[in-house]
Amino acid sequence: MPDASSQSVVTARDTSTAGAPGPGRRTEKTPGRLRRALATHWYAWTMITPVVVVIAVIIGYPLVRGVYLTFTDANEANVERRIGVNHIPATYEYVGLDNYTDVLTGGEFWDRLGWTVIWTVACVSITFTLGLALAVLLNRKLRGRGLYRMALILPWAIPAFVSVFAWRMLFNDRNGILNAALEGGGLEGLHWLTDPLWAKVAVIAVNVWLGVPFMLVAMLGALQAIPGEQYEAAEMDGANPWQRFWNITLPGVRSVSATVILLSCIWTFNMFPVIFLLTGGGPVGSTDILVTEAYELAFQRSPRDFAGSATWGVLILLLLIAFAMVYRRALRKQGEVW
Repeated sequence: MPDASSQSVVTARDTSTAGAPGPGRRTEKTPGRLRRALATHWYAWTMITPVVVVIAVIIGYPLVRGVYLTFTDANEANVERRIGVNHIPATYEYVGLDNYTDVLTGGEFWDRLGWTVIWTVACVSITFTLGLALAVLLNRKLRGRGLYRMALILPWAIPAFVSVFAWRMLFNDRNGILNAALEGGGLEGLHWLTDPLWAKVAVIAVNVWLGVPFMLVAMLGALQAIPGEQYEAAEMDGANPWQRFWNITLPGVRSVSATVILLSCIWTFNMFPVIFLLTGGGPVGSTDILVTEAYELAFQRSPRDFAGSATWGVLILLLLIAFAMVYRRALRKQGEVW
């Protein structure tokens, strides 16, 4: 006769397998679950459908069209166009991977990529360092803190093209304030926008000036989310300011900084206005990054090379996707999942 323990085991086994699909049972099919989800959340689907359609039209179609052009020899002379009442059909042809081969085997792409990486790393690292340092300072209680915050956020409120034109006047070789200050101090003025080295320094400085407010606001919000009791406990334990910064501040802002660094890298990698409006890619293409080179191929060279420009654009997209995937994997290994 089975004892009570064996009967309980059998009962538990029967209970656990009661809901499991047996040989004669059918699980609910995906279309049924989809219909139930649509019936339950119909309002949410109704609200997001227009957004999805708009995004598909303004982003999806140009992306697909651009990828298609990379496999052709489309340029200004062979695309479909109208001249008055005359309609000229497109005559460009399919060329396969020739555009990618030409771009990747040429030295111009790798030169532009090298400078783009240097430009991105320099801008993001300087911007993050300054933004975090200013956020730490403004997170303390000091007189006029609101005024300082407003002054530091002001560059973010000014349109980028206005700021760039103002900096272009400051960098003017003859009448610029910077050279006037140098000459007033007995030093020789610099060719800020006509010398390749100083032109690179100038575009990095302007982009840092534009990017610090965003980094400041993000880091200030992250700092204010750190409980003050942690600093008080560390101070009672005898931790000095550097130890408190290294063991409390940096870990506390890690999740926010990981996101803003990724966004800043993507934005800086494609920062077209600063380069185009300040130096136009010059002198002699020394400040051209990948995105400005793609623009020049499509709009400033004769004949305008639409296929080549699209190829550069697709390669830029692939590089950013690869960077984001590697960056996210590195964060996951560190426990920062997002």
